[in-house]
Amino acid sequence: MEMGENLKMAFAALTANKLRSGLTMLGIAIGNASVIAMVGIGEGAQKLAAQQFEALGPNVLFVNLTSRNIRRSIPNSRPLTYEDSLAISQQVPTVAAVSPEMAIPQLITVQNKSSTSNIVGATTSYLSVNNRQMARGRFISDSDVRRNNRVIVLGSQLARNLFPYQEAIGQRLRIRNTSFEVIGVLKPKGTLFESNQDERGIIPLTTMSSQIIGSNSIFGVRLTHIAVLAKSREQIKAAQFQIENLIRLRHGVSLPDYVKVFPQQAILDTAKETNEGLTRMLASIASISLFVGGIGVMNIMLVSVTERTQEIGLRKALGAQESDILGQFIIESVILATTGGIIGVVVGILGMVAGSMFGALSTSISIGAIIVAISVSSAIGLIFGVVPAHRAAKLDPIDALRRL
Repeated sequence: MEMGENLKMAFAALTANKLRSGLTMLGIAIGNASVIAMVGIGEGAQKLAAQQFEALGPNVLFVNLTSRNIRRSIPNSRPLTYEDSLAISQQVPTVAAVSPEMAIPQLITVQNKSSTSNIVGATTSYLSVNNRQMARGRFISDSDVRRNNRVIVLGSQLARNLFPYQEAIGQRLRIRNTSFEVIGVLKPKGTLFESNQDERGIIPLTTMSSQIIGSNSIFGVRLTHIAVLAKSREQIKAAQFQIENLIRLRHGVSLPDYVKVFPQQAILDTAKETNEGLTRMLASIASISLFVGGIGVMNIMLVSVTERTQEIGLRKALGAQESDILGQFIIESVILATTGGIIGVVVGILGMVAGSMFGALSTSISIGAIIVAISVSSAIGLIFGVVPAHRAAKLDPIDALRRL
């Protein structure tokens, strides 16, 4: 029997039981929609992470020490300080700029409003090292740092929170009962390292030391970290090696893991691996519903073979070969699974688009995942349709005709 004739008979048999066929396809559709959505969310998260790190700058390194618990066991251990940042800028030839930073959560008060946000003490190099731009106003100047000026630059979100109905520049706010003048607002940056960069306030590092920490001098004050801008991508590894050796030498510690210098690319690679693992896990869980849908296809096809025993006997008595019967039932199961797979792909894509439009969900439509999902659906129809098709093909025509 020709393939075209088999297809006509398969479609006729499936449309004769529309509700049953639709419910069978539903299982496959749910599985495919789940897989497409999970892969799309995972790939979207990877792209978002890549965009955030690229926005930070490809040549940025972050200098930190090991955990405080480990440092307690090291004799004469001391924190990362402003002097360390000066040493890096003066003694590491592969470094273009250094940004010493001290971040402390503080309660900011404006009249009857208040907001708890990270206040970052920094120098004029903060903008260039962290690849930030001003939306309006100005950034901290060398004069502000030298004179311990009480000025602050707000992240875009923090500015909206504190001054929703007026221009933030020129306004005053209070931190620990100290009045600060808003001199600028940064352009939006988004979330980085699980911290919203747009909800930060930037003040001079010297002002942070004298007004917030209560230290008479900036020297010796513990930094949160030091951000470093390498001169080029090719010099990142050299800068990493030189900074680690310099800090160990300055602190008199020989342990190789005492100081951590994280290149931006290494952090991105770690985030990518984590996202990929999570995506694979979610896709594997979603794939279970595809397997369940395949069992549903097999079950319905077995029922169909039982119901159509007389038809099969009649066709075999009229000269139909086993291959004809086998082909017809396999085609029916493949059509069920493939159609359900296509419906699932469409539903999955629509779900991702809706999530991107109406929520904070980051998604990415993967052509590869779509092709794989539809292929797997067809394969499920083929695999789970073999047993019912084989049973139909092996029916004895005499036994089948006795049921007429």
